[in-house]
Amino acid sequence: MLSNLLQNADTIVSGKETQIKLAVACLLSKGHLLIEDLPGMGKTTLAHLLAKLFDLDYSRIQFTSDMLPADIIGVSIFNRNTTEFNFHQGPIFSQLVLADEINRATAKTQSALLEAMEEYQITTDGKTYPLDDPFFVIATQNPHTQTGTFPLPESQLDRFLMRIVLGYPDRNTERGILSGADRRELLHDLKPVFTSDQLVKIQKQIKNIHLSSALLDYVQDILQFSRQSQYFVAGLSPRAGLALLKAGQAWAFIHNRDMVIPDDIKAVLGSVILHRLVAQEDKNQNEQHIMSLFNELPIP
Repeated sequence: MLSNLLQNADTIVSGKETQIKLAVACLLSKGHLLIEDLPGMGKTTLAHLLAKLFDLDYSRIQFTSDMLPADIIGVSIFNRNTTEFNFHQGPIFSQLVLADEINRATAKTQSALLEAMEEYQITTDGKTYPLDDPFFVIATQNPHTQTGTFPLPESQLDRFLMRIVLGYPDRNTERGILSGADRRELLHDLKPVFTSDQLVKIQKQIKNIHLSSALLDYVQDILQFSRQSQYFVAGLSPRAGLALLKAGQAWAFIHNRDMVIPDDIKAVLGSVILHRLVAQEDKNQNEQHIMSLFNELPIP
């Protein structure tokens, strides 16, 4: 059924097989996804696509500079009849939440997502409200060079299991987009492949994908290299190591394997670590060079 899902996804977001697989792997491993690219590249379409294929309740939050945390979490309103405050849930209470153009909001508003993404709950006015299961946040981010953007703090970036970039389509794919049906119309007609309950079961199965001792050595070598390297301000945290393992388990599951192999880690490595690493200012390292450093690490 996963192959059927990926085929259906390709009809909507064409020519981006790797990015779609990474997005699906992120969802299957109970992570959250950051998509960084220029406007109009299909970021919102990809989020809506995943909601349709997995039959998830979907809400979209358009982030702007004047937003407040209450616009995301919800607000308590006084009820004259009961003389009590009633909490009205915000758009965060959904199974798949699209935080569109998240870096157009201030850090205060961005931080409203932290508890939800880490602990799957919301606390307000001294009360805690659990979020739906599954719960998945997809945030889109415009390049920092664009007007009106605020950089995401490292603590916010670390909550995203993966970051992907869609990029421009190739010429043939773009011709199909220009001459074909509107992608929003195709989304409307798309049928779910999995139910949300099936997704929860798959997420539990993925935790049982085998991790060998040698593979754990490989992941620890990656972490240790990042901490000792002269290229980075700070190395990868243990949470980054756990993210690598979870993403690797999901990638192995997508490819019908019951154990994680080094190639699975290599496949997800860039999407998991690049947004967590800060290069030294005087090194001016690009992402391709950083990945070449990690790919040179020997496999145990």
